[in-house]
Amino acid sequence: MDAAGLAKILSPEGWALLSALPPYDEARTMALSDRLRREGIDPELVAAALTQSRLRAKAHAKFESFADGMLFTPAGLEQATRLTVAAHHARRYRAAGVTKVADLTCGVGADSMAFAGVGLAVLAADTDELTAALATVNLRHFPDAEVRHTDGLTLDLEAEGVDGVYADPARRASGKRLFDPAAYAPPLDSVLDLRERVPALGVKIGPGVPHAALPADAETQWVSADGDVVEAGLWFGPLAPDGPGRSALVLRGTSARVVSDETDGEAPPVGAVGTYLYEPDGAVIRAGLVAQLALEVQGRLIDRTIAYVTSDVLHPSDAATGYRVLDTLPFGLKRLRTYLRERDVGRVAIKKRGTAVVPEQLRKQLDLRGPAEATVVLTRVGGAQQVLVVEPL
Repeated sequence: MDAAGLAKILSPEGWALLSALPPYDEARTMALSDRLRREGIDPELVAAALTQSRLRAKAHAKFESFADGMLFTPAGLEQATRLTVAAHHARRYRAAGVTKVADLTCGVGADSMAFAGVGLAVLAADTDELTAALATVNLRHFPDAEVRHTDGLTLDLEAEGVDGVYADPARRASGKRLFDPAAYAPPLDSVLDLRERVPALGVKIGPGVPHAALPADAETQWVSADGDVVEAGLWFGPLAPDGPGRSALVLRGTSARVVSDETDGEAPPVGAVGTYLYEPDGAVIRAGLVAQLALEVQGRLIDRTIAYVTSDVLHPSDAATGYRVLDTLPFGLKRLRTYLRERDVGRVAIKKRGTAVVPEQLRKQLDLRGPAEATVVLTRVGGAQQVLVVEPL
């Protein structure tokens, strides 16, 4: 959507049309578009409204029902923080005693909405004029939130009374992911320099950041939402009350769990496969906290290089997916095929770690036809390729 399209959407006629559209259905979009145009509605307005309807439908995964009152661009929606994650960001600032947050790269306003929603004053900025306009619309219900079309790094934070700063630098250019922090927009070092002026600084970065690149004075927290690792965050000063280090925030449905390192640096033991197998959440793995999970479930690694934990006792964990181990056998196509066919297995879920096997190719090679279902884990155990037959807890 361009500025002309936004102007049409924000007109009384445009807003009324957008509000009156039925739930988005791709199969019916063409017919709906034709009908609206036959009724004399401006074709450009129809196109803009249907685009927003499609983006709102897609945005429900991040914003739930709030999406129905928001406006988006495809790029803005892609980069926007999920509402559940943004709410945790906002709680950090409130718990630190921050009263006014400068959101230096506000995008469509997701994090700014969360900040304002917990009662913080917000000064939001974006270098793109259209994006700033969309954020203004999305923040219209919060009187203490202001959006400016400007480079957030140029804000006079002290004069504005800002005591907390947040930034989500753009990590893509021309559709390609950027791996050099100096190429972010704005550059990561320029953002990090702000902690000398405002100690309460938070920065959203990609979850693939190597541990060696982390600032020594930051708490780095990896975040997963319903099994997907969605971000890492750098938190400084009062936003990191427990001091520097690594942690994981695991969000599953309405539950939230923070995993921190309490192992005192001790490496977890390695041993034979036990009665239960635990697959650590991706955020726990990225944060390097598999040893902490092993400690919690009284377990051990099945291999020094593999992020699977096994235990002889049941310890349900909201930081891992648990399985009961039914059988183990050395990996071999013929052996596995025979094993599964003898048990009338026709549908098999294949999990893998530490092996080059491609699950879809293996599934075709197994050629199973029975009525039963099974779950197998292809991995290394003590350096040897093994198959674990498991069932979810």
